[in-house]
Amino acid sequence: MTINPGAAEFPHRQISNQLKERVRRGDWQPGERLPSIPAMAEMFGVAKQTVQRAVDQLRVEGVLITKPGSGTYVRGTRRRLNRLSRGRYGAHRGYHADLAARYRQQLVRVGREPAPPEVADAFGVRDGTEMLVRRHVVRTDDATVELGASWFRVTDVSGTSLERLEAFGRPLYQEAEEVIGRRYAQATDTISARQPSREEAEILQIRPDTPVLHLLHIAFDETRKPIEVAQATWPGPMTTLTEEYRIPAPSPEPDPDPGLTLA
Repeated sequence: MTINPGAAEFPHRQISNQLKERVRRGDWQPGERLPSIPAMAEMFGVAKQTVQRAVDQLRVEGVLITKPGSGTYVRGTRRRLNRLSRGRYGAHRGYHADLAARYRQQLVRVGREPAPPEVADAFGVRDGTEMLVRRHVVRTDDATVELGASWFRVTDVSGTSLERLEAFGRPLYQEAEEVIGRRYAQATDTISARQPSREEAEILQIRPDTPVLHLLHIAFDETRKPIEVAQATWPGPMTTLTEEYRIPAPSPEPDPDPGLTLA
């Protein structure tokens, strides 16, 4: 592995490109540890700081992960989120069983909290209005890949099972429909990229300058009144969002007015 001192590309970018190519070729497999920073600096004939910059770049891109006191490894997980939040409802209002096999969701808190601005706006209430929130994390074998929260009006869920710190063995929306007595009829998804909060960066094990993808999911009943507002935050470099849809066929040309004569 070498770099070209006369190239226009910065040395650390040349190194990151070579490391990424080796990962792509399979020279280093997911979960495999890379040589140490000093060892790679010696291989490339550069300062350790230059190699560190290359590794930091690949961490931001989601190619590598650094485990304190252990070393730098090829990241083994890249989560693909198909059709945004529609997956939570399933093709026939059921549960995608394969998700449970690939990811482990853990409920970490259930309680009343002041609604943040985006949640308050979605419900049409004032910022800080007390609401019930159910918080969870989603993990794989080597990383936390999602921070999630589902918000409900206190008046809708007071005294119901939704206030208990327990999983239901079925999708949350099905439990909510039964205890609230309103059916989920439509939803909107708004996704944005932003910098993580300090807490998010710590839980997701990413650098504070690594972008995250943030989803705001608003589920409505048939009268367009919000039932649930859900948030999901994912580490951007290791998350792929895929949306599949059909392209409408061209509309047939209208027939000429029989009363008109075309020259």
